[in-house]
Amino acid sequence: MMASDESHIRLATPADAADIHAIYAPVVRETIISFEYEEPSVDEMARRIEKVTARYPWLVWVEDGRAVGYAYAGQHNERAAYDWSVDLSAYIHADWRGRGIGKALYTKLYGLLDQLGYINAYAGISLPNTASVALHEAMGMRPVGVYHHVGYKFGKWHDVGWWEGAITPLRGEPAQPLGIASLA
Repeated sequence: MMASDESHIRLATPADAADIHAIYAPVVRETIISFEYEEPSVDEMARRIEKVTARYPWLVWVEDGRAVGYAYAGQHNERAAYDWSVDLSAYIHADWRGRGIGKALYTKLYGLLDQLGYINAYAGISLPNTASVALHEAMGMRPVGVYHHVGYKFGKWHDVGWWEGAITPLRGEPAQPLGIASLA
């Protein structure tokens, strides 16, 4: 499958919840990539989209009218000194992996985060996950550590590696980051 004339990246809305569920549910059911045990419902996905997009960007790659990949930023930590840092996540439908969609989504996401005033990005990756490591490193992120045996799923303990990267170079006294609504 190739990208068509109808492919594009846009901000996600709760109306994308069914497509996002179709991408994410198999990851929960079949892999250690997500540490959730039970797949969230479509309604829960809509609630998550609403919660994230109240402040941060959540992007979808749309192919012929349906979302086949998504990436979003979220709060890194609730303490005020972390306000300029975000955690990133990206998921691509199994049929669409390996086509550069993750990198395109992250590239667009980084641009939006830069406009909003964010400085640092972090990602936790359940290991092993060669594709996710490659994506994050292609975005200039570097490994900073591993939480060993931090998650238990499918009868085994699993490690989570952490990657970090700069969205934009450090600056002196940064302005408070803006919410995604400020770009509308």
